Amino acid sequence: MRSTRDLILYKNFENGKLFYDFTWILENHDSEFYNKNDLIALYYECINKLMELSVSHGFEGNLWHCFLAFLMVNNENAYSTACEMKGEIEGSINAVALHDFKIMKELFDFPLQQMTDTLGVEDLDVLLNYQGTVDAGSVFNKRIRDCICQLAVTLNQAKDPEEFKAAVTDFYRRFGVGKLGLHKAFRIEHDEEGVQLVPITKIAHVHLNDLVGYEIAKQKLVENTEAFVKGKKANNCLLFGDAGTGKSTSIKAIVNQYYDDGLRMIEVYKHQFQDLNQVIAMIKNRNYRFIIYMDDLSFEEFEIEYKYLKAVIEGGLEQKPDNILIYATSNRRHLIRESYSDKEEVREDMHTSDTVQEKLSLVYRFGVTIYFGAPNKKEFQNIVKELAKKYQLSIGEDELLQEANKWELSHGGLSGRTAQQFINYLLGREE
Repeated sequence: MRSTRDLILYKNFENGKLFYDFTWILENHDSEFYNKNDLIALYYECINKLMELSVSHGFEGNLWHCFLAFLMVNNENAYSTACEMKGEIEGSINAVALHDFKIMKELFDFPLQQMTDTLGVEDLDVLLNYQGTVDAGSVFNKRIRDCICQLAVTLNQAKDPEEFKAAVTDFYRRFGVGKLGLHKAFRIEHDEEGVQLVPITKIAHVHLNDLVGYEIAKQKLVENTEAFVKGKKANNCLLFGDAGTGKSTSIKAIVNQYYDDGLRMIEVYKHQFQDLNQVIAMIKNRNYRFIIYMDDLSFEEFEIEYKYLKAVIEGGLEQKPDNILIYATSNRRHLIRESYSDKEEVREDMHTSDTVQEKLSLVYRFGVTIYFGAPNKKEFQNIVKELAKKYQLSIGEDELLQEANKWELSHGGLSGRTAQQFINYLLGREE
């Protein structure tokens, strides 16, 4: 068995200590140079860490194989990032990758029973046939978790290193690699190393069909996004209008709908605009399409953060990468607060039109603007009826609409959000 120290591309694993400790036991379990009790203690320490990782990630079956598969799909290196969302590539790097996959296949094929018999340890069945709890795992969504577990099974059945390499490469093509490939959305955080993209693991599983009405608005959003994910020209997009009309829901639905096409989303707040250049530098050379998402975007006159945003969207010397767009939602059409004095002929500012143009310059950088208006009475009632049907509420239509009318009068007026809150209220009362 070759040493894992000979790996060339697949190094610097996120859980590297567990990997190298366990493989060291595999390589040295029958050596006379090491104390058997020390090997046993290290073995159980590894099993402990492997179990903790498996519970948090929702792995099942052969935990050692799942762990190895997880390491490979999570390792961003020259080969994996070149294959993400594209698949098989050409060049000498394939020979280097095959060298590493030969070592990884040996780890898959290693008879763990041989090691445990030599050490005299038990509970091997837990390692080889682990059954998780219901809805286990908080790191990945269930679909990705299941795909990693299935990849572990496929790799165990691979006849040779070439077939092993093809299975891993196909996973990169379908899902990508690393945190950018395995997660849909991210937020910006700071640590001792600077700006980091942190995965958002719990995203509402909403779809555009869940938003009743607004067909023209949704179609404009879909057309722009589809052009973007297909590599065509697309525009930054501003969704504006009344509160509670589904602007944010539409954005969440978009990332759910086009995740398989390589779409990813990064949520950014106003105080983080100064970090945008660093974020763009981190993602501009990846094979994914990124939407930088800004929810409830608006500025008061004294806030100057919008100047950072203007420069990033359009206006800096460096061209904005083709794999990045900015989508924002706002209750304000022009984003920056305006006053009547901005248009008065006599005021302290001698150049009134310049002031107006400065305030409008940000919104002009959004090539697509989509209006979401509050529904009228009939549209509101239609939303209520559709939501009641979706959740299978056992209430007559006349009573439903009568109660909905009472609810909206005291809970924020006519909007999709008010309708959803009303339905939640009814669901909470059901036995």
